[in-house]
Order: sequence, then structure tokens, then C-alpha cells
Amino acid sequence: MFRIFQKYIILKFFKSLTLVTLIFSIVILIMNLLEEISYLKEMENSILLPIYLTLLNLPSILFEIFPFIFLISSIFLFYQLIEIEELKTFKYFGVTNLKIIQTLSLTSFLVGILIITIFYNISSNLKYFYLEKKNNYSKDDKYLAVSTANGLWIRDVNEKNINFINAEEMSNDALFNVTITVFSENFDIIETIIARSAIIKNNNWILEDVTISKNNVIKKHLEYEFYSNFDIKKILSFFNNLTGLNLIKIEKLKKDYEALGYSNKFIKIYQQKIYSYPLYLTIMFVIGSLIMLNIGYNKSKVFHIIIGIIVSVIIYYLNYFFSNVLESKDVSVFISVWGLQIILSLFIITNIFKVNEK
Repeated sequence: MFRIFQKYIILKFFKSLTLVTLIFSIVILIMNLLEEISYLKEMENSILLPIYLTLLNLPSILFEIFPFIFLISSIFLFYQLIEIEELKTFKYFGVTNLKIIQTLSLTSFLVGILIITIFYNISSNLKYFYLEKKNNYSKDDKYLAVSTANGLWIRDVNEKNINFINAEEMSNDALFNVTITVFSENFDIIETIIARSAIIKNNNWILEDVTISKNNVIKKHLEYEFYSNFDIKKILSFFNNLTGLNLIKIEKLKKDYEALGYSNKFIKIYQQKIYSYPLYLTIMFVIGSLIMLNIGYNKSKVFHIIIGIIVSVIIYYLNYFFSNVLESKDVSVFISVWGLQIILSLFIITNIFKVNEK
């Protein structure tokens, strides 16, 4: 009987998860399509391009909101079980609420592992193509910053010149051992600038201990001002969007940051979030279950949906606090990633053993 129950309840869970995912997907498609159309409205493009970009971006967005999809799916599932009084039938055959939650929690955890090993890598690759394609239509497509084993490389284009910049190291608001080669629009070399360091807090870089070679004439400066379209924030923005990188590329980027001597804390945090993802999905499913089993059976479906949305919003802002506010402070990676999950787990522990009384 228990095995039959497991198959039945898991099947109902997947039906609920599929339905909620489909609903969210349709909403995302509509909203993202409108956003892409607005972004490309000044360009002459077929309507197929916004649709193509939207489809490329959809899996990545779904990955970000799967925890809330699991929570809403749990609410829908238990609402159905309560509505047709199947929970009472299960109890009659010795299947308690706790056993139901245990079975589906394990299922959620296994689905989470599949999501990070298969779905995430697919979604990140599609996100990479999305960002690459969209960059072709961006006003910033003439700017590029990449990190390699040879340091940081920047292509910077202004109205007159094309600048290729290389720095061996980056720390806080400074670059070290900087070489800037300035080309004309026809790619004729205008000058070469070598500096021991460059302060890049804003677009007016302050170069120190500078040697400038121009027309076979060499000049030295203790300090020299150089204008660039890049500052530290813009350079980091090229790397901070990790959603377009699969797990292998994220590990490579972390090593590149280490080679540059720059903090890779945000990369470690992102990695930990991915590795903790199955547990996060499981926690969200259990919270949805506890909501349904603790707020009473005589409420309407709209009431349960509203409760689910409210809980989702609360968890979203808690997640924002731990992911963004604490990440910018001197707080350990463990607290930034696992702090929220510890709080949610404590909530579950204090309520889980009451469910059999419902």
C-alpha cells in the first residue's frame, strides 16, 4: 500500500509542478516579450527577434524562480488533497501527513539535483547566447572587458581612438602593471602608455609612474590622467552576471579572479547558492505544505493563493537581504548563503511535528 501511495502522490506532485511551471512560463513569456520589444523598438527588426530572445532567456528566469514555483505547487497539491478529502483516506490506511511530506521532500531534493546538473547548465548556455545576441544591439557593444591567464584585457572605443588596455592585477579600485596601446580608427598605433598602477574609481584614470612612447619619443610622468569609458563598476559589471556561465565556466572565472588578485567572494557565494539549490527547493516545498496544513481546511482557494504570494514575497526580501546586503558587508560566505536556509529550517523544525494532528 505504501509503495502504491508513493507512486500516486509523486505523480500528483509532478502534475501540480508542471501546471504551475507552465502558468509561470506563460506569464514570463508575455512580460519578457514586451520588455524585448520595448528594448528593440528603435531598431528595424522582425518580431521574431524579440520572440527568439525571450525563449533564450526563459530557462534562466525559471531557474531563479523555481523555489517559489515549488512553494506554490505544494500549496496547490495539498489544496487538492484536502478538497477531495484524500488526506483522510491516507490516514485510514496509516499514511500520515508527515510521511507525505517526507516522500515529496525527497522527491523535491532529487528534482533539485537534476535541475542544477542538467537544467542549469542548459539555461546558462542559453543565457550566454541571449546576452551575446542582445549585446549586438546594445549601445555598449564597442566596449569589452575579459579576464584571461595574462590578466585583464579591455577594448575601449571613443570618438577618435581605439584603446587596448592590459593589466596584470586588479585590487580594490586600482589596476597594476598597466599597458595601454592607443590606435587610430585605421588601427595605426598612436602611442603606448605603460604605468605601474592606475586608479580607476571613475572615468578619469590616474596613472602613476608612467612612460609614454609616441612618434619614437619617450616621456616619463610621475602622474598622468587618462580618460576611459570604464571605471571599476563598469569593469566588474562585465563579470558579475554569472547567470550566463555554466558550472565549469564559473570555476574558471574564479581562478581568473584569483590570478588577477581580485576578490572572488561573489563568485564563491554564487557557487554555494547553486550547490545549496536542491535543499532550498525542498525547504520551499515543505513551507508550502506547512502553510496548507496549519491555516485550516475551510479557506477558499484564493485565500491560499494570497497566503502563498505573501510568503513568497517575504522570503524573496529575506533572500535579497542575505544575497545583496550581507554580501556587500564583511560577512562570511556561509552566512550569506546559508543564513536564510537556516532560518527557514528552524521554522520547519518548530512546525513539522504538528502536521499529523491536522
